[in-house]
Amino acid sequence: MIHALAITDLSLTRGERTLFAGLSFSLAAGECVALTGANGAGKTSLLRAVAGFLRPEAGEIAFRDADDQPIEADLARAHEVHLLGHLDGLKSQRTARDELMFQSQWLGHSHNGIEHEVETLGLKPLLDLEVRKLSAGQRRRLAMARLIGSPRALWLLDEPLSPLDAKWREAVGAMMARHLEGGGLILAAVHDPLPIPTRSLDLGAGR
Repeated sequence: MIHALAITDLSLTRGERTLFAGLSFSLAAGECVALTGANGAGKTSLLRAVAGFLRPEAGEIAFRDADDQPIEADLARAHEVHLLGHLDGLKSQRTARDELMFQSQWLGHSHNGIEHEVETLGLKPLLDLEVRKLSAGQRRRLAMARLIGSPRALWLLDEPLSPLDAKWREAVGAMMARHLEGGGLILAAVHDPLPIPTRSLDLGAGR
């Protein structure tokens, strides 16, 4: 299980543009780091690099276990990392129920995972609706179900609260707090403050 994430001298580019260079920070079990900065500063790209979807120009992304031993990156990403992007990644023609079942099969949900998802995120009234008929906030809650049903140590979240109203922001904040209390880690790109204690990392003004 991932107990620490270490970023050392990381540089990321997109096309001809350098997003940032020489970035170093660490994240330990029970901590949340909130990535801030203007649009284009590299917040989303950093999340995608940690998840393994972007290759850094330079530097290192390392995962460590409870004994401070390195974890092979591909193994860590395959079994211990959730990336919830700005886009929800849901199939519009499927029902919400079908999406939950797909996530269950694809990610290997824990026992009673679907029931826990439905209860925690208030999904029961939505289960028979096609995803295309859901509001942005409802789709976000459906996408977040994977965080509960298939427990993984490191959550990479891109603007997780943006489409949610006050009620569900509070509920998701409670989810995040429970995850941290259980030894989880959260790295989140944000514009609005998260409803949990965080350590901020400003990536700058963008270009």
